[in-house]
Amino acid sequence: MKLITNKVYGAEDILPADSYKWQFVENIMREQARSYGFREIRTPVFEHTELFNRSVGDTTDIVQKEMYTFTTKGGDSLSLKPEGTAGAARAMLEHGIYNDGYPIKVYYLTGCYRYEKKNFGRQREFHQFGMEVYGAASAFADAEVMCAANSIFERLGVKNITLEINSIGCPECRPKYLAALREYFGSREEELCDTCRSRLARNPMRILDCKSPICSEIAKNAPKVLDYLCDDCSKHFDNVKSCLDAAEIHYKVNPTIVRGLDYYTRTVFEFVTPDIGTVCGGGRYDGLIEELGGQHTPSLGYALGIERLLLMLEKQNIEIPQPPVCDLYVVGLGDAAKVKAFNIIEGVRSASLIAEGDIVGRALRPQMKYADKIKAKFVMVIGDSELEENCAKLKNMETHEERDVPLDEGFFDKFYSAYMDNNNSKLLEQLEV
Repeated sequence: MKLITNKVYGAEDILPADSYKWQFVENIMREQARSYGFREIRTPVFEHTELFNRSVGDTTDIVQKEMYTFTTKGGDSLSLKPEGTAGAARAMLEHGIYNDGYPIKVYYLTGCYRYEKKNFGRQREFHQFGMEVYGAASAFADAEVMCAANSIFERLGVKNITLEINSIGCPECRPKYLAALREYFGSREEELCDTCRSRLARNPMRILDCKSPICSEIAKNAPKVLDYLCDDCSKHFDNVKSCLDAAEIHYKVNPTIVRGLDYYTRTVFEFVTPDIGTVCGGGRYDGLIEELGGQHTPSLGYALGIERLLLMLEKQNIEIPQPPVCDLYVVGLGDAAKVKAFNIIEGVRSASLIAEGDIVGRALRPQMKYADKIKAKFVMVIGDSELEENCAKLKNMETHEERDVPLDEGFFDKFYSAYMDNNNSKLLEQLEV
């Protein structure tokens, strides 16, 4: 059979054999976010293109090369979200969430889209977990956000991961740094790629983030931003480090981190592992809300790539717990017995246990094979003769022991109580006729 189409290049299906892994890490992310006082926000998958041009920056690779942008029938230019922060900031402003009082702390789980070359750990459709804080200028907020991200890695048992931090200054001190960069890169302008030559006048910091091997090599000897920080930015960065020290969070100062988005100011950070590189990144973006039309609002946050996180867990041989299996599979043989089986299945499910039965018309033997395939812990068989006697055969699939059990009104409570005792070897004895 030939399919009429296959999945789009750069997008992946998450199949049932793997979806439990996503659910596991997402649940941990949600739990850690809640423990830090964050609440969930969900924003549309597409926004007006202007939002990303203003927030992400029109000199970034994302805006210049990677965004999925289209024109609607009404003539509006829309783009699929390439990252989660801009939409969250827009929603905070549009709906006046700031009226609830600062700080505003939100998290999101969202799909993002960038038209870039598919390679290891990177897709054109990918998923991010992010945490955002609005209205907090303190260095304690920077440290708290990094601690929140670190807590996820600790919960998952991640090894050999390093927090790298830097400060890229503020509008007061950055002009001097940009001037130094223009002077440095200007002396080697002919060696730069076409994109970086266009960035030289507008935003030379973007050259530091260029993927070109030639530009990357030139950037190694570029001026370091830490040498140009004003007193306030330098003090803020020192306070961030003091907070991390107090929290016993190990970190490394990396003066080459600038991040790939224009909205960052002061603190920037990445969690890096030798297995796959950067897994999580973020920082402070004190001018973003003002750029989007709001009042000056110090803000910060981070995003964590879920695909890259799962790849890292796999490379580090960190096992994710298997999902729960079927507690009881019920076989009904005969029309009346099938109805009774259906009733029992629904009753067991109402007790928050997992129960299944045949819905495709299998005979007894294929049903037993299917129950074994789905790793059902117990199988109940009801035939018309058992139904007349108001009993059924119950089999422990691990020990293969089988007993007759009564199907009286108290069966559900007895089964649930015996099952929750976590002593499956004695369950049959407790239920036996």
